[in-house]
Amino acid sequence: MSARQNRGPGAETDPGTRTETGTRTGPRAAAAAPTGRPGGTTVLVIAKEPRPGRVKTRLTPRFTPEEAAQLAAASLADTLDTVLAVPARRRVLVLDGEPGPWLPPGMEVIPQVAGGLDERLAAAFGQCTGPALLVGMDTPQLTPALLAPALGARAWLDCDAWFGPAEDGGFWALGLAAPDPALLRGVPMSTAGTGAAQRARLTSAGLRVRDLPLLRDVDTPDDAERVAADAPATRFAAALAGLTRTGAR
Repeated sequence: MSARQNRGPGAETDPGTRTETGTRTGPRAAAAAPTGRPGGTTVLVIAKEPRPGRVKTRLTPRFTPEEAAQLAAASLADTLDTVLAVPARRRVLVLDGEPGPWLPPGMEVIPQVAGGLDERLAAAFGQCTGPALLVGMDTPQLTPALLAPALGARAWLDCDAWFGPAEDGGFWALGLAAPDPALLRGVPMSTAGTGAAQRARLTSAGLRVRDLPLLRDVDTPDDAERVAADAPATRFAAALAGLTRTGAR
């Protein structure tokens, strides 16, 4: 969902949000208010199987493909921990690849369809009935508190969509009160303008959009260091520290 992603990314609107018209537990688990829509909101995670050579390829050559896969697995684990800690109608992993022992209980798994990222995101929303919020696997700093505005009791009051912008120009989250695959198909992905184009698609359809906080995706070694420093209690930060101690450059 980020501008750099390749295939092979509260009850009240808080100060980090704005509006424009047009169960697993862990150290980061936090309570969140129930959604205001009957049946709740489906939370989707779009991800790749963390297999060497298929994930986090931009972390090489500083890290080997195996080390990059370890970091991807840790980032995905942090993301799934957060998703399992928030209230949701369903929790669905939309996976490119095969599930493995890294998959925690409590997640449904559906395969990604073939095609570009826009088609894969569109198909994920097409699997949903009722409100849905989609996140990627590249933001291990994600917490229940960051998702709370889009999952709280007033999340869908006077709001049709939630948008989480990424620092690289993409987006890390997208929520739709009434999922419509046409809102994603044809949006140019993996560019510095991806986020702006996707948000413009929403507002041009007449949707009332609220924004989640700006986050940094992990795509490069510099991203990894910055995110780990900002979220030192994550599995991702521990994995990065472990690699650094064992001599990764």
